[in-house]
Amino acid sequence: MPPVSRTFVHSRSIRPSRGQCAALVTVAVAVAAAAAVVGQSVQFETLPVRGQVSMITNGSSNVLLQAGPQGVLLVDTLSEPDAPRLLDVVRGRAGTGPIRYVVNTHADPAFTGGNATVAAAGSQLVAGNFAGQVGQRAVEGAVPQAFVVAHENVLTAMSAATGGKPAAPFAAWPTDTFFQAERTMYFNGEGIQLVHVPHASTDGDILVFFRISDVIAAGDIYSTTGYPRIDLARGGHVNGVIEGLNRLIDLAISEQFTEGGTRIVPGRGRISDEFDVVEYRDMVTIVRDRVQALVAKGQTLEQVKASRPTLDWEPRYGSTTGAWTTAQFVEAVYRSLTSREGR
Repeated sequence: MPPVSRTFVHSRSIRPSRGQCAALVTVAVAVAAAAAVVGQSVQFETLPVRGQVSMITNGSSNVLLQAGPQGVLLVDTLSEPDAPRLLDVVRGRAGTGPIRYVVNTHADPAFTGGNATVAAAGSQLVAGNFAGQVGQRAVEGAVPQAFVVAHENVLTAMSAATGGKPAAPFAAWPTDTFFQAERTMYFNGEGIQLVHVPHASTDGDILVFFRISDVIAAGDIYSTTGYPRIDLARGGHVNGVIEGLNRLIDLAISEQFTEGGTRIVPGRGRISDEFDVVEYRDMVTIVRDRVQALVAKGQTLEQVKASRPTLDWEPRYGSTTGAWTTAQFVEAVYRSLTSREGR
């Protein structure tokens, strides 16, 4: 048997030159930049929902876009870092149509963080007595700022002082608020209902119903990726979430056997129909009832958590990590039912 050649075996390490090191760094930077671009293209996706309405998602939160002859209306604006990319996607979908309205479903920064950037890229339609009050741009037919519409409790939450300064910058605050149970709009030839759901995820949640397109934006009241988020500090309550889901079911009309028909877009997750919301409502109701029964027996929060009242749905909605875990949901339900303000 011939001896094995050792021609390519060396005990001395080979060190790259400075030029080679610089080249390697340049290549690494280029690869990282390319990966970032690829990540951006994968991160955002636009899906037609129905009629004039489309959904834009960054993989964690959703925005609804209604585009028509009068311009663009957006439901929510994602987080502040996502706003420039959101504008690019809106332009790609709606062309040069001006952004006229932003509607906020609630005050969560993951949904309102882009308000300032998106609103500043838009313009208002004004006429009559108001035109002369807001400058020459208004006389010409546009004011360089889209309206930001929300329930007044959203403005209260975003303007409340936290650590000596507002929770959100002034430019991100809603500019057009309402306090009634409902408000209506008419834009791009379509009636739009804003339905306030008190004490749900927060005290300022609204459902946004596009009546001709037959599409409803549900905000954080409904999700296909996790349990509903209940912000107790901002007036949230498990019973309000259930009432909000019931209202959502009332507004939706199914095509057959509670499936098809009205499209429902959650704040997080996939496009749904009435049947999906019915199942979700039943889940939240059963968990609420189980926790209520344990509270009636005098069990503590830790005992309630140990009993795992969400066991049946943990494979689908449960999480032990991230911004909203199963334990946080159970605690929010427990504190909703045991607080003095609990309904």
